Amino acid sequence: VQLQASGGGLVQPGGSLRLSCTTSEFTFDYYAIGWFRQAPGKEREGVSCISASDGVIYYTDSVRGRFTISRDNAKNTVYLQMNSLKPEDTAVYYCATRWNSCTSQASRMAYWGKGTLVTVSS
Repeated sequence: VQLQASGGGLVQPGGSLRLSCTTSEFTFDYYAIGWFRQAPGKEREGVSCISASDGVIYYTDSVRGRFTISRDNAKNTVYLQMNSLKPEDTAVYYCATRWNSCTSQASRMAYWGKGTLVTVSS
């Protein structure tokens, strides 16, 4: 099972990007979808997550107020809208999934996508 993450690119500080996560292999309806990122030399960290059943949303402190996660079950897609981007947001962003409830721990996610690179630089 594989997810497809897309939407990364090069953007100037203060700019915006929207990442998308989708798959054709199963429906997202009953799965929590999380976004993680990994910068060079750093561990993978949980950025945001949206649960399946109760819509619980998680954001790590460094992105709260700037990033927004949303899901469109009809399109089987989860989005991460990233505004006011900073150079420290530069990383490979991955989407991942697990049954129903969110977690910020990468080891507890069941399936992963290949990642999309976000570079914030002037």
